[in-house]
Amino acid sequence: MIDEKELHGVSGDEHHCHTDGEMSERKSHHSDKVKSNLISRLNRIEGQVRGVKGLIERDAYCDDVLNQIASIQSALNGVGKLLLEHHLKSCVLERIQEGDNEVISELLTTVNKLIK
Repeated sequence: MIDEKELHGVSGDEHHCHTDGEMSERKSHHSDKVKSNLISRLNRIEGQVRGVKGLIERDAYCDDVLNQIASIQSALNGVGKLLLEHHLKSCVLERIQEGDNEVISELLTTVNKLIK
């Protein structure tokens, strides 16, 4: 079972951001437990999406399909919230501490996409 602190990155060692030089892409490093949790959630969501496809192929009642879609959206929002929390507590914090305030504009753009 995943400790609540580890799941949400409270202890601080589960997630770090870095770049490998000036022009390389930024990357995150999640602990194995957090990564496993996220992948498990995404696998479950993937199964739900396949289930919705099957419902549509079988001409299931629209309301049933819509309820399944709402469930998928909720599950995706949960994954997004976890990633956002990790991002704020590590990547964003690190970049602000390094004097890189551009991360705030980047974060606002991302949050706006998430809450559309």
